[in-house]
Amino acid sequence: MKSIKDILGFHLIYVIVDYGLGSKVLQSAKKMGVSGGTVFHGKGTANSSLLKFLSLYEERKEIILLGAEETLAKEVMQKLDQKFHFEKPNHGIMFSIPAYDVYGSSCNVRHDGIESEVKKFMYQIIITVVNRGLAEDVIDAAKEKGSKGGTIINARGSGIHETMKLFNMDIEPEKEMVIILSEKEDMRGIVDNIRKKLSIDEPGNGIIFVQDVAETYGIYQ
Repeated sequence: MKSIKDILGFHLIYVIVDYGLGSKVLQSAKKMGVSGGTVFHGKGTANSSLLKFLSLYEERKEIILLGAEETLAKEVMQKLDQKFHFEKPNHGIMFSIPAYDVYGSSCNVRHDGIESEVKKFMYQIIITVVNRGLAEDVIDAAKEKGSKGGTIINARGSGIHETMKLFNMDIEPEKEMVIILSEKEDMRGIVDNIRKKLSIDEPGNGIIFVQDVAETYGIYQ
């Protein structure tokens, strides 16, 4: 088990690319030293210059989630950028998020987040989980407050307020996860509008959480 002394910080890397490229990104990252990752399927909804890679409405996307020690994460992101050219329109985006408590996969790390108090984060990621069919409403609410769009991932969830019974069988409704990358100054307005329009504060209607973004590639104004 690795200790805090061995790892000063751990980052989660998100790479969002066109459908079919996920395996290539994952294999490349593994050759660069990342132990592994997960590929999710989703769709993009943005049609603005900030996220040009999502220029086609509801275009199919793949989201690759990687984890690595901070120094390695930065090196891998630089190499992936050189290989997949995220600086070019429609080639994808990539960003990393600090993770301070990591458990499993032979790597247990706890970090107090001192670095996050020093760094100046320009972007934040807003993740909203709602019942299936409401993701577009989340996107619309976010756009009203300056968002340029986001990525929708299908998921499943079960909780005290999210189950129903049919012939004495528990039914776990499908969920949709919406990932929105926002400039920090716009985050509060976007989150508050989603909460209002989707009645997020009512039991069973969803959940929102926000994280700082450490590094970004492929994002333009």
